[in-house]
Amino acid sequence: MEWYQQEVEGVLAALQTTANGLSGEEIGRRLQHYGPNQLQAEEQVKRFVIAVHQFKSPLIYILLIAALVTALLAEYVDTGVIMAVVILNGIIGYLQEFKAEESVRALKKMLVPRARVVRDGLEQEVDSSSLVPGDLVLLTSGNKVPADLRLMKTLQLRIDESMLTGESVPVDKLNAAISYDNLSPGDQLNMAFTGTTVVSGRARGIVVATGLQTALGRIAEEVREAAYVKVPLQMHLERFARRLAVVIVGMSLLVFLIGLFHGISLAEMFIVAVATAVSAIPEGLPVAVTIALAIGVARMAKRQAIVRKLPAVETLGSTTVIGSDKTGTLTRNEMTVNRLFAGGHVYEMTGSGYEPSGELLCDALPVDPLLAEHEPLRTLLRIGLLCNESQLYREAEQYKVDGDPTEGALIVAAMKAGLAVEAEQQRYPLVAMLPFESEYGYMATLHRQGEKKLLFLKGAPEIVLARCGADSVGDIFDRQAVLQTAERFAGLGLRVLAMAAKEVAPDLEEPTHAMVDGGFLFAGLQGMIDPPRMEVQEAVAGCRRAGIKTIMITGDHAVTAVAVAGKLGIGGPDPQVLTGKQLEKMDDDELFNRLESVSVFARVTPQHKLRITHQLLRHGEVVAVTGDGVNDAPALKAAHIGIAMGRTGTDVAKEAADMVLVDDNFASIFAAVEEGRVVYDNIRKVTLFLVSCGFGELVAILATSLLGLPIPYNPAQILWLNLVTNGLQDVALAFEPGEPGVLLRQPRRPTEGIISPLMIRRIVIMGLIMAAGTVLMFFTYLRLGMALEKARTVALTTMVFFQFYQAANCRSEEKSVFQLNPFGNPFLFYSLIAAFFAQLVVLYVPMFQWIFRTVPLTVGDMGLIILAATSIIVGVEMDKWRLNRRKNLV
Repeated sequence: MEWYQQEVEGVLAALQTTANGLSGEEIGRRLQHYGPNQLQAEEQVKRFVIAVHQFKSPLIYILLIAALVTALLAEYVDTGVIMAVVILNGIIGYLQEFKAEESVRALKKMLVPRARVVRDGLEQEVDSSSLVPGDLVLLTSGNKVPADLRLMKTLQLRIDESMLTGESVPVDKLNAAISYDNLSPGDQLNMAFTGTTVVSGRARGIVVATGLQTALGRIAEEVREAAYVKVPLQMHLERFARRLAVVIVGMSLLVFLIGLFHGISLAEMFIVAVATAVSAIPEGLPVAVTIALAIGVARMAKRQAIVRKLPAVETLGSTTVIGSDKTGTLTRNEMTVNRLFAGGHVYEMTGSGYEPSGELLCDALPVDPLLAEHEPLRTLLRIGLLCNESQLYREAEQYKVDGDPTEGALIVAAMKAGLAVEAEQQRYPLVAMLPFESEYGYMATLHRQGEKKLLFLKGAPEIVLARCGADSVGDIFDRQAVLQTAERFAGLGLRVLAMAAKEVAPDLEEPTHAMVDGGFLFAGLQGMIDPPRMEVQEAVAGCRRAGIKTIMITGDHAVTAVAVAGKLGIGGPDPQVLTGKQLEKMDDDELFNRLESVSVFARVTPQHKLRITHQLLRHGEVVAVTGDGVNDAPALKAAHIGIAMGRTGTDVAKEAADMVLVDDNFASIFAAVEEGRVVYDNIRKVTLFLVSCGFGELVAILATSLLGLPIPYNPAQILWLNLVTNGLQDVALAFEPGEPGVLLRQPRRPTEGIISPLMIRRIVIMGLIMAAGTVLMFFTYLRLGMALEKARTVALTTMVFFQFYQAANCRSEEKSVFQLNPFGNPFLFYSLIAAFFAQLVVLYVPMFQWIFRTVPLTVGDMGLIILAATSIIVGVEMDKWRLNRRKNLV
């Protein structure tokens, strides 16, 4: 049996303790057996191991080899560039991995330092780490619960469990045993859990679990054990690097063998082959990817999303499923009355949140609640206002509630109807109160009205109705009809409270529960809900258009969750729901099969949320999970991207997450999706540019070798070609603005690599055009009897201009280069100008002519080169036209 299912006497017997608590000697024995009430310290992470781990990548291996070879060839500039790339990536990766273990440290901080206990029959305050199972703990308002407790005595106890269960409303606790099986923590009303906060009341509880055995401790274990999932971008880059390494090494070896076959010296061909490999390696890709991600981070920050880990930028753009918490993310986290029943009429109240502005409607027509005919409505609202322990106040131009959000909603409703809080309190001054107690299910307040005294009652509909004999004007009313109205309100996801009043003896000063047994006049019902954020509905619809499924994972009740989901469009007009109880009875395979049809998961535990996340990953989805509580941390860490709430999120959630929402708003996730897709598009553009240029250079060298011609560039020229064409343009492409319709595309398949079939075709087309044009110019100048230096200078400059045009081609996979604003990416525009003048320096400055073995070119030479290079524009424009024509025909 679970602790919550056992009677208090059974728990005391099972833990071998009494109402006087444990003895000091027994405490010592149990501390040795159970250990201290704290989360175990994390094993120190070895910084050296993390540092070495950053260099375990095929692309890094290639770059390190290239750096070594270029150093041996005394090409120190290239060595410096390559090593800068390696070091930059190593630093970023090191910081990310070291930060990853902060989740458990944050969890440790949540344990309470001191606790009030009963030991040896005496009350005393002790270090909470010394608590053991069997200890008796005393709770009072404002305390944090120091261990998992089975409550044995409660007095008006209410606990805020939102950090553990996700439920926004404080929970009324009781001490009776509960017989149901498989209850989630949110339904275990006779338990108090570590780290939750006592809102009001007092209690005495028996410690049943400490340290890692508590609900919080189990979450800590799951956070530590949950492996970080490699995001798709990381996997695709690693796979791409391995394949590219094989191709480059193979083609460089082929160039080397062909050169030897044609009688070129071993030493010369070795230098040429190595230089060719270094030129073809896209060493600018890691830096360009990092910069593209960093740009995405800056853009997302402007849209209220702070990214903690760079790969998360792109991952969000490729997300296929978003598992969102409800309270505060999809909703405003502000209870609002929007349905009332009084005098036989149902009213609708507009407005949301704690701003006291809105109007009353009856049958869709405005109502003036101050008219005499609406006296029953005013009575209902007055009871809600005065039978109340909370206060509404204004701070920084915003209304806030001091106390229970539900009671705050009742105050706001009365104010919207024109009732002045201070005037009502003066007209009906409070004499005494019977605070809410879970075992009674109601709250009552005694008020003076002139010479009379009135007792106001507020509570659950069935409890209040059982104490009413007539309605507020003294007429007999239909209890069954009222209960049906209450059920209808509940079906809308509303939390329903009933109000009633009766006149009592003028000399009464202290009401008792016996006085609440009957004789009340029923005033009506008020139904309230945590309203959905208005902007979220459009964001959910936008996600649907973008091919992203939104699901709700919440600790709240199923009826409320389904109602909110229906209003937001999650799961369509009739969202399918699974509850925590149902999940308990399912194995992983059954849950796996149900995932496609279910859009709402209600009353879930931390373990449920983690199971759901794992099964979504098993489906092959790219998963983003949101959350704000401790209960969300394992799922945040296990998902491809964890998104924590900035305002209401716990430190644990923020440390486990990849991204933090400044405004706790789901709409900000949707905005960040757009930036993520733009980032990935730009990474592909950079990759297309670098690989196609490298492929063109390799093919040109290979073609001249097969034709028995000299190599079209010397090693120094190959390295210069790599520097002048790739040095700035690849980075500049990372700044490319997003293309129209980026959110209308379906998410790419998780299995789709960096290089798509379209990109492969473009790489081949572009590479062959660049190689053919370069070899043709080189061959023509040799046939004309020009010196080898002149022919190589022409070949080098031709390839440089090819790659200038190629950078413009790569700005869009589909749009014509002539449709793109040349100043739309200023960085690229100015980088091309800078590269152009750098090439002129190599051609016309004597010192650089000597270094690179170039000769000056005439205006006629430059004209022919520019004409030849424009063929790349023609070829790519034809391919884009064919692609768009095919799309339009589909």
